[in-house]
Parts: sequence; C-alpha cells; structure tokens
Amino acid sequence: MASQLSLIVPFWNEEAAISHFVRSILPVLDGIADTDWEIVCVDDGSSDGTLRELIGFCETDRRFRVLELSRNFGKEAALTAGLDAATGDAVIIIDADLQDPPEIIPKMVQAWRDGAEVVLGKRIDRSSDSLLKRKTASWFYALHNRLAHIRIPENVGDFRLMDRCVVDALKRLPERQRFMKGLFAWVGFRTVSIDYVRAPRAAGMTKFSGYSLWNFALEGFTSFSSAPIRLWTYLGTAGALLSMFYALFIMLRTIVWGNPVPGYTSLFVAIIFFSSVQIISIGMLGEYIGRIYMETKQRPIYVLRRTY
Repeated sequence: MASQLSLIVPFWNEEAAISHFVRSILPVLDGIADTDWEIVCVDDGSSDGTLRELIGFCETDRRFRVLELSRNFGKEAALTAGLDAATGDAVIIIDADLQDPPEIIPKMVQAWRDGAEVVLGKRIDRSSDSLLKRKTASWFYALHNRLAHIRIPENVGDFRLMDRCVVDALKRLPERQRFMKGLFAWVGFRTVSIDYVRAPRAAGMTKFSGYSLWNFALEGFTSFSSAPIRLWTYLGTAGALLSMFYALFIMLRTIVWGNPVPGYTSLFVAIIFFSSVQIISIGMLGEYIGRIYMETKQRPIYVLRRTY
C-alpha cells in the first residue's frame, strides 16, 4: 500500500517564485516510489498575485490544496494551519524560495521508512546568507541552548519531515504565541538529520527584516526559558547594590570634604535606588505577563478564509 506524503509550503508575497518552485518540486515528488502526495499551500494574506497563481495550479492538479488565511498571521501561524490540514502519513515543511533543496526529500522519505520519526535538514554551508545573518544565527542558537531547557538543533530551520505521530503531538499543543522551532524540539521522537548546502533564493526577496528576526529571537527565549526574567532581576539587584555603595561613598565624601549642594545626596540615592527596584519589578513581570495576557484571550492562531 502506497504511503501518503503531505508537503506544507507557506507563501507570503512569493508570486515570482511559485512557478519555479512547482517546476522543481513536481519531478522530485513523482520520482518517490510507492508514494501518493499532496501539496498544502498556505497563502498567508499575500498582497500580490500569489493566491491567483496558487489557485491556477490547484485547478489543473488536484494534488494541490490551497488554504487562504484571512490576513497575514505570520509564518508560525501559517505552518500551524498547514499541519492542521495535512493528511499524510508523513509531513514535510519546505519554503517556496528553494533555499532548502527539494532533491533531498527522497533521502528524507527513505530515512523515515527506515524508522526515523523526524528527519531534519541541517545546513552545513550557509554562505548564501550574509555574514551578519550567519553570525547572529550562531549567537542565537548558542545563547538559546545555554539558557533554555529545550535544546534546538543548530543550523536547522523548518525544513524537516515528521511522522504522523509527531504531527498529532504538535496539534495537541494549545499555545497561541508559537515558536515552532522550539515546539518541534519539545515533542521529541526519534530524530536523524541530513546535511545539505543552503542555496540562494530562487526568486524574490527575504520577508524577514532585522527587526522581525530580533522579535523572533525574543519569542524563542521567552517561550522556552525563564532565564530572561532572572537576568533582569540580577541586573536590577546589581543596580540597587551599586547605588547603596555609591551612597556610602557620597556620605563619606560629604563627611570629609563637605557638600556644597545640600539635599543632593539623599535625592540622588533615592532616585537611583528606586529606579533599580522598578527595573527589577518591570523585568520580572513585563514580558511574561504579556505572554499570559495573549494566551488568556484564547483567540484562534489563524483564521481560514477559504480552502481551494
């Protein structure tokens, strides 16, 4: 009996890359023996002709399915929508820009058939990315894996194959603020990796700015570690201690040399000390209360406008 393979592809303003992606992916999928497949395309509120192009392929090939989200919810939500809709015995996530080569999909499928439940695509060469992006990614993985209880495999993105049991486990996770790389690592299961060289984008421009990548990193830190809250506590405590030492220094200097501005000492110490206490309080509460606030709203992760 043929196994069923689902390919999840998120799209956001990728009109220029769609045709090239389809031409590259179809021969690969058709060449996998004893496998039926579907491609679940998730349009994440594109403002160009992405949806029109996807619907065109859907109308000519019934193995294409298109999920149209009501607006741009972000890649994590688009991946969640794809996982909810995929029906395959195994599910593969891949981007439309073809930086992750479709040619290694048959190797992933073979590793899955040999017993692996998760098959990771690991980037051994990222020279197609800028030096700054490579360095910041390396720093993020190193810092995250030092602070968090869940270790994220380094140089592994969303490109991976997951068995149906893994997908079902992910679908049981209820959080709204989703950091998918962390969730993938959290569920565990038997995992192997396949190395590949990361290629340049086939078309179009990256949708991740430096600001969005920074926010993405913060999401990763706060999703799987309480270390940031401790860090601010330590910084605030250090500030309070330094202010007390400085207060002692000022008092000693005033006793020995006098103070030409009466009241300066007490005012300065009070401002520094209570500012440090505020940093402690805000650092302990702010980010994590914000996450609690977003979770308690119980809003859906995404809104599906239509399925084609």
